[in-house]
Amino acid sequence: MTKRNVDLVGVQMDLGASKRGVNMGPAAIRYAGVCEGIEKLGYSLRDKGDLLCLPSGAGTERLRNCEQVVDINRRLYTTTLESLQNNALPLILGGDHSIAAGSISAVSKHYGKIGIIWIDAHGDWNNEESTESGNMHGMPFSAVCGWGPDQMVNFGQNPVYVDPHHCVQIGGRDIDTEERIRMKDAGVTVFPINEIDKQGMCSVIEQAIQIAGTDTVGFHLSFDIDAITPEAAPGTGTVVHSGLTVREAFLAVETISESGKMLSMDMVEVNPILDIRNKTGILASELILSALGKVVF
Repeated sequence: MTKRNVDLVGVQMDLGASKRGVNMGPAAIRYAGVCEGIEKLGYSLRDKGDLLCLPSGAGTERLRNCEQVVDINRRLYTTTLESLQNNALPLILGGDHSIAAGSISAVSKHYGKIGIIWIDAHGDWNNEESTESGNMHGMPFSAVCGWGPDQMVNFGQNPVYVDPHHCVQIGGRDIDTEERIRMKDAGVTVFPINEIDKQGMCSVIEQAIQIAGTDTVGFHLSFDIDAITPEAAPGTGTVVHSGLTVREAFLAVETISESGKMLSMDMVEVNPILDIRNKTGILASELILSALGKVVF
């Protein structure tokens, strides 16, 4: 991919999830050397620091901690849009996955027509009616595509919603029943873990790039570390057995980098409290560097 400036921002947010501690994810990924690695790759890096969530706020059983989630997404939207206007590639470190609503909203607003590659054990396609938990980290993918909850992405800026036909979910293995129906109705392409077993990651990621990158400016990569099997990535709050292998994950981001079509990236759900000697933070850092062009040879 063409080298450009990278703007890095951390989001210390864990109120979209049921388990606390993922707000320390940005520190764990930084500690693993992501900033030094980005600069070593030849990028000009601007570390914009971390966004902090409100200490308290309102919510409902169907939209837990909604006020804090919406507030931080509004501020992340502004921060991400400013980076894009300065021709930088936004790199967002989570934090729970609810923060993708703010980052992707900005990317879609700036470019007009984008795709999304969503690598995750979960669908994140719920809204306040379909959710089984009320946790808003299970809703951002649907929100940025106009399938709600709209308050996650509509800050009075006339949001530009992403066409679900340019959206791909990879690695799903814990998708709610109602969520599955909604994703099919919307037209999202889903490559669940069993399809990766059948086709292989090489075929799957090439198809994903084609879907997200054809007739669009490019795509946003949203990578939830729980997509990877928990033996390799224990430091995350919503583990699901039998996930992507480490090599499958690296093959995905390496191929994405080779495509030159990645516009922006989230790396989310690293929870240092649940980790072992920052094993997951280090893995997240290395996956980011591979997405930005680090090669084996």
